Amino acid sequence: MSPILFIWYTGELIGLIEKHGFRPHLYADDTQVYGRCTPSAIPDLQQRLSACIDEVHSWMRSNQLQLNVNKSELLWCATARRQHQLLTCPIRLGPDTITPSTAVRDLGIYIDLDLSMQTHVQRSVAGCFAVLCQLCSIWRLVPSTVYQSLVTALVLPRLEYSNATLAGLPAYLLNRLQSVLNAAARSIAGLRCSEHITDALVSFNWL
Repeated sequence: MSPILFIWYTGELIGLIEKHGFRPHLYADDTQVYGRCTPSAIPDLQQRLSACIDEVHSWMRSNQLQLNVNKSELLWCATARRQHQLLTCPIRLGPDTITPSTAVRDLGIYIDLDLSMQTHVQRSVAGCFAVLCQLCSIWRLVPSTVYQSLVTALVLPRLEYSNATLAGLPAYLLNRLQSVLNAAARSIAGLRCSEHITDALVSFNWL
């Protein structure tokens, strides 16, 4: 597809979504549709969203494109006090239906329906410890400087990715993230779990 044709397609799709009162966000071949309302207006928002997706589906078919329902997700967001007012029934998505998710992945960030970032922290911590377990198997086989470089390159980026979205997290989630740093520092320094970790963190210039 030529750049001019792609821009024309993108502009037409954005206008179609905005016509229904939603805000679109396009990234590569992904399209996200955002809408907001008061709790009492959720059924109306759901109807408008279904109508919007129906029109998008028809537009895509007329332009020889396909709506991938298997990769489509729906997330209702609200505070913990409003969770009981959210809809849990499936919503029509073109010719199919889709059930609301409790968390979705957006550009590598897991977003919960209550915006607590709990799922993102859990996935990040699990991924970091999985890599640490693999690295520990070669701890005695490589020089300490090489091992530290491997930990820094393979573990810390997973922990620090999109860390701006983690500002203001409660202490119990921050402690889980800190546990990764502590475990990584202990594996490099060869410390036992009962030994203090502060000096090692300072020597590595880690927070």
